[in-house]
Amino acid sequence: QVQLAESGGGSVQAGDSLRLSCAASGRPLSSFVVGWFRQAPGKEREKVAVIDLSGRNTYYVDSVKGRFTISRDIYKSTVYLQLNSLKPEDTAVYFCAARHPSSSDFGAWGQGTQVTVSS
Repeated sequence: QVQLAESGGGSVQAGDSLRLSCAASGRPLSSFVVGWFRQAPGKEREKVAVIDLSGRNTYYVDSVKGRFTISRDIYKSTVYLQLNSLKPEDTAVYFCAARHPSSSDFGAWGQGTQVTVSS
């Protein structure tokens, strides 16, 4: 079983940048498809970005395209989410999650990291 731990959240101003990290232990993250999700107060959890095993194929929700970038470092068993041009509506708890390539379900989740963007 893989354990995930997010870091890098914080409180920033609109237009600022943050880089979130998702570090794995227990099993190498290179064996999993990894996604970043977020949940704002009173809202449903939203899938923000996903990266495949190779790192060459990615998905982004429309609202973050051109601003967020997901990437992976197989040697550090870490997946990153670079958040640029942050907006107040990006405020949420951000979670990383992992799934086996043959599964449709993200079965491993981190505890989350808070991102707060003020105008």
